Amino acid sequence: MSEAEEGPARPPRAFWRTVRFRLLLIALLPMLVVLPVLLGTTVSGWVKRFDELTIAKVNSDLTIAHQHLAGLLESRRAAITALGQSHALAELQSTGDAAELAGFLDAARQRMQFDFLYFVDRNDGEATQWPVVQQAIAGQDGAVIDIFSAEVLARIDPALAAGARLPLVPTEAAVPTDRTQETRGMVVHAATPTGGGALVGGVLLNRNLAVIDRINELVYPDASLIEGSQGTVTLFLEDVRISTNVRLFENVRALGTRVSAAVRMAVLDEGQVWLDRAFVVNDWYVSAYEPIIDSFGTRVGMLYVGFLDQPFLAAKRRTLLTVAGAFLLSIFLSVPIFLRWARSIFSPLERMNAAIHQVERGDLGARSKVRADTSGGDEITHVAAHLDLLLDQLQERDARLRGWAEELETHVAARTADLQHANRQLEATTRQLIVSEKLAAIGEITAGVAHEINNPIAVIQGNLDVIHDDLGPRTAPLKTEFNLIQQQIQKVHVLISKLLQFARPEEYADSVEGHAPDDVIRDSLPLVQHLLNRGDITLDLGLAAGRSIQMNRTELQQVLVNLIVNAVHAMPDGGTLSIGSRVKSQAGDEGIEITVKDTGQGMEEQVLARIFDPFFTTKQGDGTGLGLSISRKLIDRAGGAISAQSTPGQGTVFSIWLPAASPALAAQESEQAGA
Repeated sequence: MSEAEEGPARPPRAFWRTVRFRLLLIALLPMLVVLPVLLGTTVSGWVKRFDELTIAKVNSDLTIAHQHLAGLLESRRAAITALGQSHALAELQSTGDAAELAGFLDAARQRMQFDFLYFVDRNDGEATQWPVVQQAIAGQDGAVIDIFSAEVLARIDPALAAGARLPLVPTEAAVPTDRTQETRGMVVHAATPTGGGALVGGVLLNRNLAVIDRINELVYPDASLIEGSQGTVTLFLEDVRISTNVRLFENVRALGTRVSAAVRMAVLDEGQVWLDRAFVVNDWYVSAYEPIIDSFGTRVGMLYVGFLDQPFLAAKRRTLLTVAGAFLLSIFLSVPIFLRWARSIFSPLERMNAAIHQVERGDLGARSKVRADTSGGDEITHVAAHLDLLLDQLQERDARLRGWAEELETHVAARTADLQHANRQLEATTRQLIVSEKLAAIGEITAGVAHEINNPIAVIQGNLDVIHDDLGPRTAPLKTEFNLIQQQIQKVHVLISKLLQFARPEEYADSVEGHAPDDVIRDSLPLVQHLLNRGDITLDLGLAAGRSIQMNRTELQQVLVNLIVNAVHAMPDGGTLSIGSRVKSQAGDEGIEITVKDTGQGMEEQVLARIFDPFFTTKQGDGTGLGLSISRKLIDRAGGAISAQSTPGQGTVFSIWLPAASPALAAQESEQAGA
């Protein structure tokens, strides 16, 4: 082909910018870039899935271990229940021969493989402190995990205390401790009702290697792990290994070693299940830990299963090396073939590239001028021959595209205007929502103030009724009622001032003084005495606070009056109203607990769940539903908490906890009281 047919000459380009280089790059890109990325992604997914499978494996192992431990509890429960219901035991208990009964229980203990077995009388206060024993005396058998102190074990059997004792072994990464030994015992604690008391038995888990080896055989039978790995099972008392098949040395079990601080925090402190790699004594294991809960609901230990991580890492490494080797071999064999095939299409593509380059510079009349019979007439040459036809069509359609572009700009402008209009509507709607929220808040506050005004009015009305009933020549005894009316009028002023304080908080400052809650309770009773007299209600006071609280006196009185009025309404046929106070710490903070208990109708669970919601009331037409909601807000603002418990037909108990006043404030109050 002549130079005229090939088109005008162009300055030479750098090789990396030529069609030849780009074609080679395209030919090699799948093998050198795409395939490695795809392979890397696949291998990464496989590695992730491999790790997920190991975690799923150890999670399944933990489930099996948990089920076996639960089965151990169930078998101990069934064994002691069968003994407690046996005819032989009943006959011995009926005879009252203590020596013969003790011998029978000792023989049964050895036969059933209990570490201790004894009878507890229902009046034995010390022995019945355990929930499982209390449950048995009440008629329900059971078996749980409990922690026995060294003293309790020694009282049962000195050998048990000796068997439970473990010297602590310094362990890397464990929480620092000053203890040198573990003297407590983890016990499978079982009890069943029998003969005016309970039959109690237990199995000590400290050093109980038979139990831990049995669990290990069930969780990790032969050939359940890859070659070189080893399964392990451990029982922890808190963070101390009390029974394990983890080896400290070749033939020495790691009894007395401790778990790492990270695992302890996650499992014991936070109650989570640990599913991850963990350093166990002297090596890395794929590990699973779950908390063990005693009969008091306390996390007292951990159940652990795991297997050596190194064999799995080695297997994963071998697999990755095999895949990488196979990939490199395929690259070495396939790249030369791809290069040979690429050479057969360089020439037509370079001429096509030249024509396209001219078109890009604005010469829509440029053509490749490649005939279909050039270079053997393959698909590339046919594409090159048709390129000229496409360029002709391109030149023709360019004019039409320009017209479409102008039309598109018109549509875009219209859409932009629509979006701006919609945005303005959205902003207006947002402003309306903000105004609505503010109006709702103002409405709730106004309703709250209206409700709070009802209480003083009710008291005024009640005292006016007393005046009407006792009206006569003797008015001196009514002096107290007149004073109460004046106090409630003052309370109305206080409530109105709080509404103003919400509207203009910068003009008011909250003043909280220390008050004796017992005095506030006594001062609140005259406000509702007329309701107690009318309702045939007996008042039971148990005031033992002895400390001051840091809460506004009027607000506390407001809460107490509301709770007492609700209690009276809950006892239309009369009953007992119990009001008590005591010192009680909560979450490490000293405080005072006030309880208001009635023997009235009680509440269903679904009603109890909503009593603190604003506007929720069961007194249709006789209340606003804001009393308890406002009471909770007042208690919360004072840093306290209010809760309720109720049983239908038995009554309701409201509990208020308030933080105690600071020592300085308490001293100031004492000085004022002395003055």
